[in-house]
Amino acid sequence: MHLKIPYGLSNFKQVISEGYTYVDKTEYIAKLEDAGRHLFLLRPRRFGKSLLLSAMEYYYDVGCKDDFDALFSNLYIGKHPTPLKSSYQVLFMEFSGIDTDRGLDSIYLAFDRKIANALQTFLQRYDYPAATHRIIEAEPTPQSRMEAFFRVVSGQKLLLLIDEYDHFANAILSQDLTLFQRIMGKGGFVRSFYETLKTATQRGTLDRLFVTGVTPIMLDSMTSGFNIGENLSLHEDFNEAIGFTKTEVASLLQPLVATCQLDKDLLMADVTRWYNGYRFHALATETVYNANMVLYFAKNFRLKGCDYPKQMLDDNIASDYGKILGMFSIGDRDTNFTVLDDLISGGEVTAEQRRKFDFEKGFDRDDFISLLAYMGFVSLQRETLSGEVFGIPNHVMRELYFRYFKVELERRNQMTISNRAIAVAVETLALRDDIQPLVAEMVQALQLLSNRDAMGMDEKHIKVLLLTLLYQSSVYFIQSEREIDRKYPDILLLERSPIEVDHQHLIELKYSKVSDGETGWATKRQAGTEQVQGYLQLPTIAALPKLSAWLLVSDGIKVEVVKVQ
Repeated sequence: MHLKIPYGLSNFKQVISEGYTYVDKTEYIAKLEDAGRHLFLLRPRRFGKSLLLSAMEYYYDVGCKDDFDALFSNLYIGKHPTPLKSSYQVLFMEFSGIDTDRGLDSIYLAFDRKIANALQTFLQRYDYPAATHRIIEAEPTPQSRMEAFFRVVSGQKLLLLIDEYDHFANAILSQDLTLFQRIMGKGGFVRSFYETLKTATQRGTLDRLFVTGVTPIMLDSMTSGFNIGENLSLHEDFNEAIGFTKTEVASLLQPLVATCQLDKDLLMADVTRWYNGYRFHALATETVYNANMVLYFAKNFRLKGCDYPKQMLDDNIASDYGKILGMFSIGDRDTNFTVLDDLISGGEVTAEQRRKFDFEKGFDRDDFISLLAYMGFVSLQRETLSGEVFGIPNHVMRELYFRYFKVELERRNQMTISNRAIAVAVETLALRDDIQPLVAEMVQALQLLSNRDAMGMDEKHIKVLLLTLLYQSSVYFIQSEREIDRKYPDILLLERSPIEVDHQHLIELKYSKVSDGETGWATKRQAGTEQVQGYLQLPTIAALPKLSAWLLVSDGIKVEVVKVQ
């Protein structure tokens, strides 16, 4: 069996004509057509937006009429075409790859070149005379290029598709808020560009517009110059338009199940824990999977040994976690750190989700949480009277948070925690059932955390510290307070394919206040030991092979280890 997985591919024609597995999302082309003429749909990075946009390009392009059956006959939209199929000249633009490190002039030139190239590609594709190319090239600004272009194509019916509209803007925002406002704000060249699009829609030259990106940070600059666009990002009907549903993932992974005789439910449970969890409307019945992460898993699944990929997290997505670092410096860093602390210690935060951002008014906690939600670092769990509740969507994101939390902890307390020492400590725990090296790292970190007020030391924070250490290693699948038969063990370290360990672990933590002295300590030790013994009676826990069980008692300075099993 050879599965052709289109991981990293975003050209629809290539995916279909070269026989790659394609999860059919084309019914949404019809739904988008019905939803309006000027639409925005935002989703986290590496989610599958570009492939949907590419499918739309081939579907609507009058120049691809002869390829229509070859590309679409087996897909939903081919069987249920709309009257607008193959009826547009399509202008395609995308704004990734603009270097934002070299200042305003460099960004301006790169933005202008992106537009000039897109327009020239369009004129070539539809055989416009050479004179029109010269007219566009002679114009001095992005705005005037667009105005000249719309004069040249006047009388045609145009569809404009824009991919990654905010790619460079997100980077600028995380580096320099003032520069961001100069470029995107009133009089800025990006806003002027979008104003030309508005004029073209009013005159009828630009019949339809569909824009994708990650965050609505530019919607304010765009829609003040462009107040006709409709943002479908948080609309219930488009919750599953991008990303995969459970049914789609099960179907995609079915060949692996068949070839390797895998337990289908176990495979789905693992893939769900790692890559699922995204919801974009509180009433949406289904959460979606990050499409790219699932494709990465399927492409890197080792058929020879029927093993999971050794790295469950794609390096490209891991590199995106650098984006978290940037976002933490927008607004008040301490407020943002508190959000991070609440998320990893309590599992969720509440905020009012922003539909737009107004940076003139500042950047507050709700703005920060909303930004994390758009970027996919948190996802909507439910609505309450006080706002929307957001949580960490899956294990990939939890891993990224804890890796970042370590960096932030070190920065705030001028300390260094050795990743090498942690790796060796976890290996010793996994192969030799010896927890002492890990506890030694924990004690050292506790002693370095002189800034106790920032940590607000209690059982919760000692647990966060231990999890932070454990998440620096990818040996175990880590579960924190997972509900098992209505009980919640603090930490479970479980073997994960394809890594083999000699020992799995259950770890319970108890905090004893220094002021409670020896008696308090003894009470906590007694209660904790009984609690762990109780966990070991639960059928799910009792069924775990190679399981060791530990109680750690700490007062925030020293740690005592009790081995219960």
